[in-house]
Amino acid sequence: MKKYFQFEELGTNYRREIIGGITTFLAMAYILAVNPNILGMANMDKGAVFTATALAAAIGSILMGLIARFPIALAPGMGLNAFFTFGVVLGMKIPWETALTGVFISGVVFVLLSVSGIREKIINAIPAELKHAVGAGIGLFIAFVGFQGSGIIVDNPDTLLGLGELTGNTLLAIFGIVITVILLTKGIKSGIFFGMVITAVVGGIFGLVSTPEAVVGAAPSLAPIFGAAFEAFTDVSSLFTVDILVVILTFLFVSFFDTAGTLVAVAQQAGLMKNNVLPGAGKGLLADSLAIVSGSILGTSTTTSYVESTSGVAAGARTGFAAIVTGICFILALFFAPLLAVVTSAVTAPALIIVGVLMVASLRLIKWDQFEVAVPAFFTVIMMPLTYSIATGIACGFVFYPITMIMKGKAKEVHPIMYGLFVVFVLYFIFLK
Repeated sequence: MKKYFQFEELGTNYRREIIGGITTFLAMAYILAVNPNILGMANMDKGAVFTATALAAAIGSILMGLIARFPIALAPGMGLNAFFTFGVVLGMKIPWETALTGVFISGVVFVLLSVSGIREKIINAIPAELKHAVGAGIGLFIAFVGFQGSGIIVDNPDTLLGLGELTGNTLLAIFGIVITVILLTKGIKSGIFFGMVITAVVGGIFGLVSTPEAVVGAAPSLAPIFGAAFEAFTDVSSLFTVDILVVILTFLFVSFFDTAGTLVAVAQQAGLMKNNVLPGAGKGLLADSLAIVSGSILGTSTTTSYVESTSGVAAGARTGFAAIVTGICFILALFFAPLLAVVTSAVTAPALIIVGVLMVASLRLIKWDQFEVAVPAFFTVIMMPLTYSIATGIACGFVFYPITMIMKGKAKEVHPIMYGLFVVFVLYFIFLK
C-alpha cells in the first residue's frame, strides 16, 4: 500500500493521509445537505438525492485515489447544481430526467476526451503564470465562500458587500479562524482539522451547533431517481434541440475548467507539479470523467473535483490514499447522517478561509513586472470571487493572455492551444453567457 501510493517519495504516512482525508470530508460535507435542497427545487426527491450525493462523492473520490493517486476528493459541484435547477429545469422548463441525460452525455464526452489525451494536453499547454494565477484565484474564491457562508461578509444594498453582524454563528466562525491560525502558527500540521473539531465543540457548548438527535439512521432509498438519466433515450428526438445542446455545452465547459483549475491548484499546494506539468493528469481527468457518468446514473448533477481538497492537503495529505479515506467517510455518512448536524458553515468557514491564505502564496511566482503577464493573471485571480465562478475567472484571463502577448511581440511564445482557447472563451461569452 505504501509503495503504490508512494508514501516515502512524497514524505507522508498513514496518519497524515487519514487526517487529511477526514479534513477534506469535513470541509465539503456541507454538500450532503445543500445538494438535496437545491435539486429538490427541481422537484427531485430530497432523500434520494442525499443518497445519490453521498454515493457519487464516494465513488468519485475513490476512483481519483485509486486511478490517479491524487489527494483530490469529488462530489456534485456547487454552481453546477444551481445551473441544473435554476437554469435548466426551472429556467428552460426541461424535465429533471432530461437534464440528468445532459449530464450523462457530457460525462461520456469527457471520458472520450480524457482517454484521447486531449484534456491533458490542454492543461499542460497553459503557461505557468496563469496556472499560478488560477491557484491564487481559487484561494480567494473559497475564502470568499467561507466569509460569506459564515455571515462575516454579507449583502449590502449600498456597497454590494459589507461586514455582517458579529453575533452567534459569525462569532463562532471568527473564533474558529483565530484558533486555526494559532494552531498553524505554532507549527501543528493538522491545525485545520483540530480547529474545526474545537470550533464544533465550542459551538455545541454555547448552543450554536445543534446536538444530533440520533447517531445512526437508515439511508434513504435511491429508487425515485436512479437511472432516470436513461429515460430520455426512449424518445431520442427530445435530445436534438438547441436548449439541450446549450445545456450539454455548458456542463462541458464549466466542469472542464473547474476541474482543470482544481487539479492545478491542489497539485501546486501538494507540491506535485513538475516543471509546470502535472504527472498523471490524464488519469485524474479520467477519474473525474467517470465520476460524472456514475453520478448522473445515480441521479445527481455533475460530479467534479473539489477545491476543498486543499484543506486536506494543508492538513498533510499528499496521495490518493487521502481521497479514498474521504470516499469512505461519504459512505459512512449515509448511515451517520444525524452527526452531520455539527458540520455547519461556521465550522467549515475557518478551514476554507485559512486554505485561501495558503493558496494565494502562489502569487509570488507571477512576474508582475511584465505587464503582458500581469494583466491576464490579475483578471484570472480577481474575476473568480467577483463572478462567483472559477470557470469565468479562467475565461477572462485566458482571453487577455493572447492579446497582451501578441501586442508585446511574443506571439510565437503562445502555445497554439491557447489561441484555440481564446476563440472558445470569446464564443462562450457571446453565446452562453
